[in-house]
Amino acid sequence: MRNNKRVLITGADGFIGSHLVEHLVLKNYDVRAMCLYNSFNSWGWLDAIDKRIIKNTDIVLGDIRDIKSVTKSCKNIDIVIHLASLIAIPHSYNSPYSYVSTNVEGTLNILETCLNNNIERIIHTSTSEVYGDIVKMPISEKSVPYAKSPYAASKIAADQLAQSYYSSFGLPVSIIRPFNTYGPRQSNRAIIPTIITQLLSNKKKIQLGSLYPTRDFSFIEDTVRGFEYSLNSIKSVGEIINIGSGYEVSIDDLVKMLCKVTGRYPEIITDTKRVRPKKGEVFRLKADNKKARDILKWQPKYNGKLGLVKGLKKTVEWFSDEKNLEKYKSDHYVR
Repeated sequence: MRNNKRVLITGADGFIGSHLVEHLVLKNYDVRAMCLYNSFNSWGWLDAIDKRIIKNTDIVLGDIRDIKSVTKSCKNIDIVIHLASLIAIPHSYNSPYSYVSTNVEGTLNILETCLNNNIERIIHTSTSEVYGDIVKMPISEKSVPYAKSPYAASKIAADQLAQSYYSSFGLPVSIIRPFNTYGPRQSNRAIIPTIITQLLSNKKKIQLGSLYPTRDFSFIEDTVRGFEYSLNSIKSVGEIINIGSGYEVSIDDLVKMLCKVTGRYPEIITDTKRVRPKKGEVFRLKADNKKARDILKWQPKYNGKLGLVKGLKKTVEWFSDEKNLEKYKSDHYVR
């Protein structure tokens, strides 16, 4: 039996979006998946999921930067989960205008369309990168954002727009703020796929950026549940809610964990091209997830060191499949 709420997911062709489509369709939600229009007739990662799920998904091609495209995608929709954005931090140094166009103006198009079409709920996706250099750990939602990259600045602007539409127009917006989500199908621009793909390529030396920063890694299954729980929680309207494991690990220790999981122990080389500007580095991230527990009744299933190792093993298993690994270019680093 189908859920009677019609859900639009923007950015459905991406890493988190494709997993969310899978999850909600299997939970019998009526899902429309908005993918970025392209001339290759590609649906991104949706091309890789079970065809039975695709059969039960309404897929539309469009672009959140185009208001007409957004309006068409939102037709006869009850709930919008807005994931579409440019997310690669290094690329934002080279192409800041594209980040403003997609992340800020694209979000404005979503908000305006939802307001004009009386959409029941909007779930807007933020990022832990907006916190910048927070000294007090764990990081709560009350912390003041501080941009350390053009990407983070564009996401702060998008978050502020979402909050302003809630305050000014009563638009029922919830802001979900995932920490470092990882898992199968993640882009090679993220640290975990970068490490795994190089390890599985049997390199004697692997190239990485800074090893000293710490991150709070959240397995994709936990992040997706956070979105679903927000979708079903009226108490989340008007709120910003962290979705993170609450466990902090350095990139150096992460590399050691993945070496142990894969059984490969290459030499680690620092590639200066992969190192962020010193003033642009976010040194620590660790989520305070109490609000998610209280409001959403959500808690991570992959928590602590054991939870991280469990998630890493699942991720390595997926990447170890030859047909998955061949989609990645471990020898080619793109900022």
